[in-house]
Amino acid sequence: MSRNLSANRCNVVGFGEMGIGNTAAASLLTHCLTGTPLADCIGRGAGLDDVGLARKQALLEQALQRYRAVGGNDEPLNVLAEFGGFEIAMMVGAMLAAAQAKTVLLIDGFIVGAAALTAARLAPALLDYSVFCHCSAEPGHAAQLQALAVEPLLDLGLRLGEGTGAALAYPLVRAALGFLNDMASFESAGVSEKA
Repeated sequence: MSRNLSANRCNVVGFGEMGIGNTAAASLLTHCLTGTPLADCIGRGAGLDDVGLARKQALLEQALQRYRAVGGNDEPLNVLAEFGGFEIAMMVGAMLAAAQAKTVLLIDGFIVGAAALTAARLAPALLDYSVFCHCSAEPGHAAQLQALAVEPLLDLGLRLGEGTGAALAYPLVRAALGFLNDMASFESAGVSEKA
């Protein structure tokens, strides 16, 4: 992937996902990789009611207990293999390759955040290339952001992923780049300094 990114002169990759049930996987990854209590990582996902949320919490606790009973540890690849879906595993690999190619990574909300958390545990320098786009309303996202010591550009109360936050943040990244590269300085504009 890194060869293709360089050859095509791509310098920004936006990460998003679409799936059902992947907030469960992201909750387990977040718990294992941050040490945040599992209950604090689990949210309503696609809109669970109280009964559904309680069922989700019980099932995730069972999955975690089963993993621990067979000696499961918190090594990133082990946790990813146990709890990450194919979409999260693919994003981890794509993020690592994109960062290796010195490409900017636009990180969407909770599920993409779980992939970024995993990738950053494998290669911490990945964070140097990452822009966290929006703050998800899923409770586990706050744990991810705190563990990575990052702050997202936007906080719009979004509960969805699908790359929406990355799409919303992209114009801000472009504008920041424009200011950095094209805005005149006092010196270049010939503005005299104060006496």
